[in-house]
Amino acid sequence: MQNINAQNLYQQLKNEENILLIDVREPHEHQHYNIGGKLITMSTVMQNTGEIPNDRPVIFYCQKGIRSAIVIQRLQEKFGYNNLLNLTGGIEAWQKKYPGPFVL
Repeated sequence: MQNINAQNLYQQLKNEENILLIDVREPHEHQHYNIGGKLITMSTVMQNTGEIPNDRPVIFYCQKGIRSAIVIQRLQEKFGYNNLLNLTGGIEAWQKKYPGPFVL
């Protein structure tokens, strides 16, 4: 599985690279704090693969990086994706590096 850390993700966002962020947390977690990712909860991601492109990097994240890693593993096994990355440490790692409200 490919991973990306908070600092590299921040640079990609700042550079406006052609990436997609997907938040697999629950709606209340997403509302509390998010970094601009599309919300597709872990429980519904397999039914929403039409929203996950295979022609550009897609970065999945959750609170700690565990749920997103599981989602990526399932998508790779079932659908053969090879463009998925996991945010190492999830939102917790992001907030340690970039505390406060998310602003580019």
